[in-house]
Amino acid sequence: MNETFDYYLPEELIAQHPLKERDKARLMVIDRKKKEIREDIFSEVKKYFKKGDTLVLNNSRVIPARLRGTKKTGGKVEIFLLKKMEECRWEVLLRGNIKQGQECRITKDGRSISVNVLKKTEKGSYIAEFSTNDETEILYFGETPLPPYIKRQVEKEDRASYQTVYAKKDGSVAAPTAGLHFTNEMLKEMEEAGINVVYVTLHIGWASFKLLKKEQAVEEEYIEVSPETADIINRTKRDSGKVIAVGTSTVRTLESSVDRGKIVPVCRYTNLFIKGNFRFKIVDALITNFHLPGSTHLYLVCAFAETEMIEKAYKKAVEKRYRFYSYGDAMLII
Repeated sequence: MNETFDYYLPEELIAQHPLKERDKARLMVIDRKKKEIREDIFSEVKKYFKKGDTLVLNNSRVIPARLRGTKKTGGKVEIFLLKKMEECRWEVLLRGNIKQGQECRITKDGRSISVNVLKKTEKGSYIAEFSTNDETEILYFGETPLPPYIKRQVEKEDRASYQTVYAKKDGSVAAPTAGLHFTNEMLKEMEEAGINVVYVTLHIGWASFKLLKKEQAVEEEYIEVSPETADIINRTKRDSGKVIAVGTSTVRTLESSVDRGKIVPVCRYTNLFIKGNFRFKIVDALITNFHLPGSTHLYLVCAFAETEMIEKAYKKAVEKRYRFYSYGDAMLII
């Protein structure tokens, strides 16, 4: 059996806008033990958990990573921030006809900064030097980095919609989209019901947009797990509670932070690629969205619930006209 699968998706099922109410997304529930698929609504997700379970969310915040510049010749350039490397220098992606050594200017509301392209990396990205080291100043000129399958201009509302309500730590260039469905009220209700709600951090990078080729390595992404979060998760496992990961980024963070069967505090990078017969040591249930064929996310989901079951669920989602990808509907695997 293949580790992942391809599937037919009508273009109109790719969600182009968020729902007005985050928690009104449809929810497809996959029961791995019973081999059953049922349907629900996301606002009801709490009923699948019990007192003593722990919900783990990725609190990384999406930065306005897409900047639009102009060369001295008048040509347009798009600069997509990936991560800060050192003083004034960032790893970026470029779109437009710009070469090493060329400079462009980014202007907004009468303010401007300049960017000089220094070199191309072996990965295909670039190192660019900005005229300022002030990260806040650079991000002032950016816009919300909606993924390429959203075929419209960025709107003012996207700055809030393409961000989880609990986002805290700047660093992602794509949203941890499984978490977009939660409201503050839902999280409060879970805590009142005795469900632990804790946070980890994984700053989602360029790897989120890539479709993998055979034997291709996954790029490193920064993760954090605090001592307090590690203690709560370990206590949950000890007391036979369930650990529910919200999003594939949270799964990778947790499974990258295991030492001798327990979660340990970390502040480091991970390039963990979960696929095939991966043995999950921490995560008992997963909340996720519907993913692109060939993506690392789909590999992980297939490893968690078996390819055959996920393929069946995706076919059902297409038949039932679910909304797909970042602004789309949700899946719960228990």
